[in-house]
Amino acid sequence: MSKEKVEKIVDDLVKRGELAPSESKDLVNRLVERGEEEQSQFKTWIQDQVRRVLTDIHVPSDQDIVSLEQRIATLEKRVAELEAERSGPAAE
Repeated sequence: MSKEKVEKIVDDLVKRGELAPSESKDLVNRLVERGEEEQSQFKTWIQDQVRRVLTDIHVPSDQDIVSLEQRIATLEKRVAELEAERSGPAAE
């Protein structure tokens, strides 16, 4: 819920006499803070769930990809070296 909606609801409570005007600002701030905390907790929960699902279906992590790229580069270099050694004596 947006801060504007919270303020409208609190203003309605003040108009109906269910909340003192002096308490309205504090209540709005507390409700907005609580909403932000819950939103942060929900975001963290969603990230954890997505991470778990990606792990469960064996999607490689960024680090896995970097490691594989490094291994491929090493293998490509080694293959090039072996090809150079193999073609060197035959060229003479």
